[in-house]
Amino acid sequence: EKGVVCDTVRGVHVCAAMAIEAGALCTLCQEAFGPTESIVNSGGQIWHEGCFVCVQCFQPFPDGVFYEHEGRKFCEHDFHVQFAPCCSGCGEFIIGRVIRAMSQCWHPNCFKCVSCHTELADVGFVKNQGRPLCKKCNAEVKGGSKKFCQKCNLPIHGDSIMYKFQTVHPNHFNCKVCGKQLTAKCREKDGELYCLRCYDNRESAICGACRRPIEGRIIHAIGKTWHPEHFVCAHCEKAFEGRRHYEKKGQAYCERDYKALFGDLCYSCCRPCQGEVVNVLNKSWCIEHFRCSACDVVLATRGGARYIDMDERPYCKKCFEKTPVEMRRRLKKQVD
Repeated sequence: EKGVVCDTVRGVHVCAAMAIEAGALCTLCQEAFGPTESIVNSGGQIWHEGCFVCVQCFQPFPDGVFYEHEGRKFCEHDFHVQFAPCCSGCGEFIIGRVIRAMSQCWHPNCFKCVSCHTELADVGFVKNQGRPLCKKCNAEVKGGSKKFCQKCNLPIHGDSIMYKFQTVHPNHFNCKVCGKQLTAKCREKDGELYCLRCYDNRESAICGACRRPIEGRIIHAIGKTWHPEHFVCAHCEKAFEGRRHYEKKGQAYCERDYKALFGDLCYSCCRPCQGEVVNVLNKSWCIEHFRCSACDVVLATRGGARYIDMDERPYCKKCFEKTPVEMRRRLKKQVD
């Protein structure tokens, strides 16, 4: 550093008698020397041995080495603490050449591209979002072939996640619930990150059959949620696959097994038929639900049911006569 003089005390001791004869005093304490006392001579000044110490820590100079700044003498350690810059790369004091870049100080061999680790002291660099890059890596970042973690500023070579609109390494974060270090399979909920297992336990629906989280399509039926392949008839265990199911005491049944186990189902209300049952057109109806498909008039009484079959649907005589003559003739011919 400019204005700093380094010197070494080589144990130059002068007989105190000579100092007394000359009327010399200690530079520090301004007191005289004893008749047999050794003195230290440095730079034309003389000192008691106990007075020739660092002005900061008041300890003798190790190996007699000191640094002088504005007439004050420091040991090597305290001089570095007071005046030497600290490297932003390694954290050590810088003695010798200092690289000043990005408002910080660096050793020449510590100032490197954060991506490829090329030393930048003599080749130039580009500042990219607060990171020093060589020109080659900066071009790759602009081209999109390289990404940097917005948390540690280091390049991303493997998996990454988007968290709060920033691309980051997942291993910088831990699960909110179990504290486990996260991977790219983590999930975000309300600004918090969770491992996949904890996220499933907190947020995902649980299948009523296998008791595992449901990540895809969900079937909601009989008060539970199901994987589509696990929602099956309680009797034949075949998946419904979108077909109608019928409930009985908390269980789901296909139409065939429901009829076999519990009786006829009303084609209109889809409930078990109560009381008298109308069995026509290969279907069953509650007596009060057997109605004209056009005007909704009840077609069945306690004494029987009067209807006209048209395309396997029941009609009253009045509604049937409203149909075109040609259609009626064709239907009558099919019956005959």
